[in-house]
Amino acid sequence: MPAKPRAAATPEQALSAMDQLIATHLVGQHEIAQQVGLSVTDLTCFAYVIEAGENLPTAGDLAARVHVTTGAVTGILNRLERAGYITRLPDPTDRRRIRVAAQPDAVARVREVYEPYYARLTHLFADYSPDEIAVLHDWFTRASTLAANYLEEYCRPD
Repeated sequence: MPAKPRAAATPEQALSAMDQLIATHLVGQHEIAQQVGLSVTDLTCFAYVIEAGENLPTAGDLAARVHVTTGAVTGILNRLERAGYITRLPDPTDRRRIRVAAQPDAVARVREVYEPYYARLTHLFADYSPDEIAVLHDWFTRASTLAANYLEEYCRPD
């Protein structure tokens, strides 16, 4: 598919559009978390557990990803476990650590909420050429790395 003509935009306009997307996304995350009976932080942790797949994260891994203390992540994992979202498993190589696994029925519940939204996003991608999607992928990947590095550098509690 050839690229469709697009209106010119400045970096400032692109940043403004990104800010609007992020703000809408944050509100949406709050609403979705409420629908599935979690807080946004708990839902975010659960998403990281799902993303990890078979490479089960440790509590420390999750604390680092969500930028909370290991004590705080223990509370998050307690809530997720009580709600039936995760199970804790002993680390096969280090008995002092635990690994966190997603419960399949909880993954299905969360995916049920997200799938209609992702279907709409997929439909939106249909308006872009493969080259444009490659640019979007590159930008999102690089911006995510930049954001993570910024958080590590400026926002990590000491």
